[in-house]
Amino acid sequence: MEQTTKKRSLSISLTTQILIATVGGIVFGSLIGEWAANLKFIGDIFIRLIQMSVVLLVMTSVSAAVGSGDGQGVGKMGFHTFKWIIGFTLVSAAIGLMLAQVIQPGVGITIADASATYEAVETTSMQETLLGFVSTNVVSSMASGAMIPCIVFALFFGVAMGAYTRQSGNKNMIEFITGFNQIVMNIIKIVMKIAPVGIFCLLANVAGATGFKVVIPMGKFLGALLIGDIIQFVLYVPFTAMLCKVNLFKMPKKYSKMSMMALTTTSSAICLPTKIEDAVTKFGVSRKVADFTGPITMSMNSCGAVQCYVLAIFFMSQATGVVLTPSQMGMAILLSCLMCMGTIVVPGGMVITYTFLATSLGLPLESIAILIGIDWFAGMFRTIMNVDVDVLIGMLVSSKLGELDRDVYNETKVVEY
Repeated sequence: MEQTTKKRSLSISLTTQILIATVGGIVFGSLIGEWAANLKFIGDIFIRLIQMSVVLLVMTSVSAAVGSGDGQGVGKMGFHTFKWIIGFTLVSAAIGLMLAQVIQPGVGITIADASATYEAVETTSMQETLLGFVSTNVVSSMASGAMIPCIVFALFFGVAMGAYTRQSGNKNMIEFITGFNQIVMNIIKIVMKIAPVGIFCLLANVAGATGFKVVIPMGKFLGALLIGDIIQFVLYVPFTAMLCKVNLFKMPKKYSKMSMMALTTTSSAICLPTKIEDAVTKFGVSRKVADFTGPITMSMNSCGAVQCYVLAIFFMSQATGVVLTPSQMGMAILLSCLMCMGTIVVPGGMVITYTFLATSLGLPLESIAILIGIDWFAGMFRTIMNVDVDVLIGMLVSSKLGELDRDVYNETKVVEY
């Protein structure tokens, strides 16, 4: 008994390990310098080990959640999910607009040689982006990691599987999909054991290869993102706690592990397994709701991203001396909200996103290179808010459906995912 107690006291939680790895990686990279880039491949291995299971996790989670419920229940779950996605996204965009006017992140920035480091890319029209939501070959979408086409297929598959189960009474397929989903989660749990090592190597590379001095000229832009995250957290957490009738002050500490993952990996997809598991085991969200809302909010709810896009638009306009009209400001919010969904199916990442926004509003492209240069740091602030709000939506949906387990939230009951 005494030995067991000693072992427990000596054990360090994964969250603490990740925090130590974060600080250690930054310090090590700063001291060693460019040599730390040699460690990047270890971090890349960790990222790939997570990525190899994410698509399967998304498809099995959504299919199982939709297929195991009746049509009316799935419809309610979908309605409430998208209701909160739209609501939170619009509020986040408005916060970004307000901060852009108050802080003016682009004022004082000199765009001298930005065009020399920026390569023009071919933008994708909004029609093509929306068309990309539906895949002609789901296997190809899985291979390329295009999440929204995979989710669309999983939704249809889940509906069809549920209809087949109700008609035939045969639950073998649902049980198979649910079991497969559990196996994928077990794979990810195994991989997560090496998360501190992977994160240490990734941050050592960033600190050693590029250094953190690159963020100094963009301090106002990154500061605006951070302030926006704080404002959103202060607004959304009490609001959710009030509607869900749970203790507000117990919520922040529940975010520790997923928030550390978001800050260090800057990827909502890589945080998905941790987010779903914590939603069930810490926040009391039912597994069915977590499996449904987790992948969908990962792809379509990006409160951190929409705030970043609005700020980026005003940064580009202010840095190049272009004054946006009120109608252009409204268009900026609309485009930013739409791009939260569109960027996932557009190959090329933030370069194409910023190019699309700039060309749609008639802004010069010269300032894009600066935004790309600090995008890893901006990604930290984008991702943490994306992930945290996803769980709040899961809580709100679960509470509305009467499936929020407050005993789990209050830590008087233990469940496993």
